[in-house]
Amino acid sequence: MSFPGAGVDSGSACPDCLRRAWLVARLGVWIQTACDDLPGRRTPELLRLSSESLVEAVAAKKDDEILEWNTALGEGEMRAAIFNADCWCCCRHDESFPVGLRDGADAPPVLIGRGGAIRLRDLELENSVTVVGARKATGYGLEMAATLGRELAVAGLNVISGMALGIDGAVHRGSLEVGPTIAVLGCGPDRPYPASHARLYGRIVERGLVVSEVPPGAEAWRWSFPARNRIMAALAGMTVVVEAASRSGSLITAEMASDAGRDVGAVPGLATSRVAVGPNELIASGAALIRSGADVIDRMPGATVGEPLFGPEVEPGQAALLAAVEAGCRTVEEIAREAGSEVGEAARGVALLEVKGYLKSGATGTWSRTSLAPYPSERRD
Repeated sequence: MSFPGAGVDSGSACPDCLRRAWLVARLGVWIQTACDDLPGRRTPELLRLSSESLVEAVAAKKDDEILEWNTALGEGEMRAAIFNADCWCCCRHDESFPVGLRDGADAPPVLIGRGGAIRLRDLELENSVTVVGARKATGYGLEMAATLGRELAVAGLNVISGMALGIDGAVHRGSLEVGPTIAVLGCGPDRPYPASHARLYGRIVERGLVVSEVPPGAEAWRWSFPARNRIMAALAGMTVVVEAASRSGSLITAEMASDAGRDVGAVPGLATSRVAVGPNELIASGAALIRSGADVIDRMPGATVGEPLFGPEVEPGQAALLAAVEAGCRTVEEIAREAGSEVGEAARGVALLEVKGYLKSGATGTWSRTSLAPYPSERRD
């Protein structure tokens, strides 16, 4: 069976590499025990061990039993499981395997995935960007993440994230508005995780790729996420952190990217915000300052000049309301006063601007600006 979009077929992974994927999944509970103290740092160290050394390190009392089971796994059995889950596989011995995963000491030997809108061999360092951030994100962070996803996809870049709640989901949704996206999971590639992102998962499979280093049906463990993060960091030429607290998996991803010789960028945030501590620290330490997709694109040789994203036309009266929000006005009364408009007229105007995508309403009746740019007047007919 072939997957022409992903550029792989049923023979794109050798039996030994597939057995390693099954072994990692089988060792899930033992790896978790070994990683309980320092899950972010310990996981890559373990996963760079050979299969025999890995089993000895985490499950020494059952090493013979587990290794015998793993050696006895038949090629046909494993390929049938992948086929029946509507997945494909590709290992490091195949020329289609992504270049970013070929040289890392702790890189997975195989990827198992779903979807075929992007060819694996087209995931190159110069045309791929990983964007990550906090699960408990602010409205600002979610808007910035979605904007980066859109703008990077427009530029023809492969946008990679982990499909988690918060920033990751916003990145994928933004990218899907204009193109494909790649999700790296910590569980089997056939399992939407988290379950609340099942619909997003379906859209990614339809328009992009979902990949994992473990076989279909495999559970997600706490150690699975730093394991997944090392893959995201290695696949891309740059990793961008949108929001992250001081102790965050996103910061570990950035560290992994830096250790692998990849570029690191961060979106600045409010100095008093808990989720801005991580990105602001990265910038202070020398990470690239990322204010928009353009700051990333300038650093990516594989980017193309795409058609900029503009919103619908803004009428003169609406432009004044938009300017008032950009000046810091938040309530309808403040916006009306700044724009020299009646309150009722301003209320109608900001509602229309929300429909057009320029404003977002808050739970307390306040308004804030999105990143969507108005259609330039010089381009209007």
